[in-house]
Amino acid sequence: MAEKPEDLPSGAGDVARTYPEVWTAFSALGKACAEAGPLDGRTARLVKLALAVGTLSEGAVHSHARRALADGLAKEELKHVALLAIPTLGFPQGVKALTWIEDITDPKDR
Repeated sequence: MAEKPEDLPSGAGDVARTYPEVWTAFSALGKACAEAGPLDGRTARLVKLALAVGTLSEGAVHSHARRALADGLAKEELKHVALLAIPTLGFPQGVKALTWIEDITDPKDR
């Protein structure tokens, strides 16, 4: 189910409120892509987090980390995604991703 504009981070929520047709189409595309293949929800959630890490998008990493935790994934699984990024993206980028994930998984330590 598509998130409601009030449940989205500020930038995405602003777009969803200002351009509801765009948000509806974007949500429908996301649903169609999720249903187009054989990956289960847990695997798809980890892949989405990895893609966010790969694009070095702090906001997307935060969003996908929050959603992964809400879907019942363990924080250790999310942190492992960042560690797996190190050989491909480089140590600084992997560590950066780990800190973004920890913003969500361990906020009291941040």
